[in-house]
Amino acid sequence: MTTKPPAETPARTRPSTASARGGRAASARAATVPGAAAAPGSVRKKAAAAGPKTRTKRETVDPDLLEQSLTIITTSLEDDKAEDLVVIDLAGRASFADRMVIATGLADRQIAAMAQHIERKLRDIGLKRVLVEGANGSDWVLLDTGDIVVHLFKPEARALYGLEKMWGAELDESNEDGVTRL
Repeated sequence: MTTKPPAETPARTRPSTASARGGRAASARAATVPGAAAAPGSVRKKAAAAGPKTRTKRETVDPDLLEQSLTIITTSLEDDKAEDLVVIDLAGRASFADRMVIATGLADRQIAAMAQHIERKLRDIGLKRVLVEGANGSDWVLLDTGDIVVHLFKPEARALYGLEKMWGAELDESNEDGVTRL
């Protein structure tokens, strides 16, 4: 008795789950994802193969509210003895925010307190959605108000990440007025 090598053995086929269920549900889902017919696999894989959805533009903020928020943030940081306070204008350069504030604190507790004070003061003027990352004792705390992003660093972390070099006037000669050291 001779046996065929494994490469020549016919593959067993099993019915797909879509045809076992009637086939209409899978084809309806595939039709709702653009470019899904060309991609094999599950609905999630087809959506990933189709690429990202169109980006939504960020709404323009009222300039008065932006300046009021920026004043509250910088005043709060100065009151909390933040060091080397920098404000970078990102309008037209980044889609995620209009301003970036970078400051240095000497200890974890000081940085966490600065973040709490900013969050409370912005909530008092009506900004309810302030996202805070890293406030529970780290070298870097990020506050995202939607239009203003605040980075609070320890000195070592600030030197390591170098956000001023990345977004500051050194990178873009046309933005020399965009960086304000306070």
